[in-house]
Amino acid sequence: MTASSTPLIQAAELQAALGAPAPPVLLDVRWQLGGPPGAEEYAAGHLPGAHYLDLDRELAAPPGPAGRHPLPDPKLLGEALRRAGVSVARPVVVYDAGPATSAARAWWLLRWAGHPDVRVLDGGLAAWRAAGLPETTEPPAAGDGDFEPAAGGLPTVDADGAAELARTGLLLDARAAERYRGEVEPVDPRAGHIPGAVSAPTTDNLGTDGRFRPAAELAARFGALGAAGGPVGVYCGSGVTAAHELLALEVAGLPGGALYPGSWSEWSGQPDRPAATGAQPG
Repeated sequence: MTASSTPLIQAAELQAALGAPAPPVLLDVRWQLGGPPGAEEYAAGHLPGAHYLDLDRELAAPPGPAGRHPLPDPKLLGEALRRAGVSVARPVVVYDAGPATSAARAWWLLRWAGHPDVRVLDGGLAAWRAAGLPETTEPPAAGDGDFEPAAGGLPTVDADGAAELARTGLLLDARAAERYRGEVEPVDPRAGHIPGAVSAPTTDNLGTDGRFRPAAELAARFGALGAAGGPVGVYCGSGVTAAHELLALEVAGLPGGALYPGSWSEWSGQPDRPAATGAQPG
């Protein structure tokens, strides 16, 4: 599989790459808030050769004051990735069941950790199945990778940095609009959003087929939200869905956005941090 200018890969292209003499490492990272466990779905059927990684245990640190899905310890992340066969010289493809939320988290983490070639299966397992491509219940042999994470390959901001971006740049809130407005809050301590943040639900990154919208459409979307070459940050509930927004920004040709890993789960747990509610002005 050759290097690509897009962080996405289509099902047919992935099938061809998996049949090549030097196939990519394939990671299944199925996960959804509240379950069922992705490991059970993986055991019932997955792409041939795919290794399963657990988002809660291997792609995040334990929940706490820093949020529900803090960034993992690079050493522990590296151990999990090497067990899955991840090596610096081999490309990696990640997928989930759709809509690429947890796959985007894995893509972002690998890039943050310094891996140079990571792509997301566009449309996830649903697109693979829609193309009539094969699955298996057989897990692959344990991998023997050599990848050593070096944190800092992609930018992050803390709570103060997110607040500053909301004032002087562009801070996108990737959650559903009703959570941004503070009408509901099913998980975190308080409802609302970071003052000055702009609502940008990740559902608007996708077409009706569950795949990412074309680059030009995404560029127009983010341009209308205020992305015009200045600094951009993204947050969500716990730093997972925000990675989907950053992936969409890269597809749109607008890389370089910063992730606020703690996101609303950290911010709302700090009583001295203000919370805004209602729709954004304008």
